[in-house]
Amino acid sequence: MALAEAVAERREDVDVAPAVPYGASGEHAGFAGTLSIGQAALELLLVELCRSATDTWSRVVLLSGHGGNAAPVRRAVALLRTEGRNVRAWAPSWRGDAHAGRTETSVQLALSPGRVRLDRAAAGATAPLAELLPALQAGGLLAVSPNGVLGDPAGAGTQEGQEMLAQAVAALDRWLG
Repeated sequence: MALAEAVAERREDVDVAPAVPYGASGEHAGFAGTLSIGQAALELLLVELCRSATDTWSRVVLLSGHGGNAAPVRRAVALLRTEGRNVRAWAPSWRGDAHAGRTETSVQLALSPGRVRLDRAAAGATAPLAELLPALQAGGLLAVSPNGVLGDPAGAGTQEGQEMLAQAVAALDRWLG
């Protein structure tokens, strides 16, 4: 939401819809409290929301920062485009680790520092994502990281997060044309 709202502040041709609060998070199922609607349900939800949205707006951009949503977002966009709808998707390309490490912790410190508990931050699996991916896809996040972290939050900082957010906002703004 922060990215979408920041771009909307820069541009008169951008409106921001409310975020969809659930997604495809099955890879996190080994961790208590995970709520996932699955890929098929997310794809259907996005298709129907975008069909409705394109009755009002000439183009729709789906913005997602969760890797588990990537495949259903791609499929929804592909279907909607075959229907002649101007729907695209964009995801930020954060540099650094993949999940709850320095990158995401820095971004969260920039967005909502009161929600970050640095005293509880701990490193998880630090191997490159490409190396972890086969086991992650086969057994979920718990299979590769007992604490759910892919990376190391050590050194995370607010300024670093602000810089990453500014870069992502600029990239999205350029991408929109």
